[in-house]
Amino acid sequence: MAGEAGLDAATRALVRLSAALAVSDAPAWRDALAAAASHASRTEIEETLLQAHLFVGFPAVLNALIEWRKLEGEEAAARRTGAARDARGGDVDAAVDGERLCRAVYGRRYEKLRRNVRRLSPDLDRWIVEDGYGKTLSRPGLSVETRELCIVALLSAGGHDRQLRAHLHGALNVGCAPDRVEAALRHGVGAAGAVRGRGTDPARLWRIWEEVVDRVEKKLCSST
Repeated sequence: MAGEAGLDAATRALVRLSAALAVSDAPAWRDALAAAASHASRTEIEETLLQAHLFVGFPAVLNALIEWRKLEGEEAAARRTGAARDARGGDVDAAVDGERLCRAVYGRRYEKLRRNVRRLSPDLDRWIVEDGYGKTLSRPGLSVETRELCIVALLSAGGHDRQLRAHLHGALNVGCAPDRVEAALRHGVGAAGAVRGRGTDPARLWRIWEEVVDRVEKKLCSST
């Protein structure tokens, strides 16, 4: 089913859910989860919730999962009994998977990112790659393109400029069309703007996107 600016209905619902996680409380989460349940699979919804802990923390995700379990009902809860496992599989090396995906997202900026984070904290550098990109973002159930679009919405809703810039580039690097990235950003900006007193400047977020597009276009021109 086609959606706005190239976003299909499922992706649009997951993007909206991600933005809601960054700024909202239980009522908004319930609305976003109900909308997602109408268009996306249970696996896609749960992967969207699980990956968000990297950006909004465990408390918000735990509370959102409580709302999701209420929405699912007892029948779904019974299906999950005894089924908990690492969706990546036990034989996969998280560090290898993490390096591969992180390099794909950051492209030519990958080595610089690793150096900068290592200077801040070697432990954090390892956690980002192994736990973030390896154990979380490399899981099956949600494509890397959809994951990046959801992250764009979440970071823009939260007003995290530096990380937003990186993941706008990252979404393009993993193959997302510019109109899809822009649509995800629009949802994040809209969610941020709906929260009074948050202090997030929508114009600033759009300038970041314009700068990213300009940089990509200049790079393409220089390579031809």
